[in-house]
Amino acid sequence: MVVLNKIYTKTGDKGETALGDGTRVAKHSLRVAAYGTVDETNSVLGLARLHARGEMDAALARIQNDLFDLGADLCRPDMEKDDEAGYPVLRMADSQVARLEAEIDAMNAKLEPLRSFILPGGSALAAHLHLARTVSRRAERMAVELAAMESVNGAAVKYLNRLSDWFFVAARIANDDGRADVLWVPGANR
Repeated sequence: MVVLNKIYTKTGDKGETALGDGTRVAKHSLRVAAYGTVDETNSVLGLARLHARGEMDAALARIQNDLFDLGADLCRPDMEKDDEAGYPVLRMADSQVARLEAEIDAMNAKLEPLRSFILPGGSALAAHLHLARTVSRRAERMAVELAAMESVNGAAVKYLNRLSDWFFVAARIANDDGRADVLWVPGANR
């Protein structure tokens, strides 16, 4: 368990931070940017939850917890050294990806097929979910770029890919099961 007795440490005053294994890296490193963007996604979900009720709120709470797992995974490089940690290293699991897929399928079954692209918006909850979708897509792009250069858990990248899809479908649910979606009208303002 994490214990935070002191919030500021001054160890980052020179532009470096510690990764999960203690390695010091520049705060602008791609790994820090990737898990920082996961944290940004989580903050957007905090705003979305102001407008969510019932099962949607519970699902968003589960995802917020998963995003902390994901940040913990991304902040710890070199998966080959997990056994040397002396404690179980938290990594994203395929079961978390499978849960998102099942939830996407269940939500999507309620919706009419799309015949147009959707503009982000509609209800307050849908608008926040669309924002979460775009921020999570940015996190995914960063994680994919990082994986091209360093060790990254494949389940972490898959989770990010499914997550943006989850947010898209959930935004449609939040827009009266898609009936209040704002549809794109190509060339409407020419």
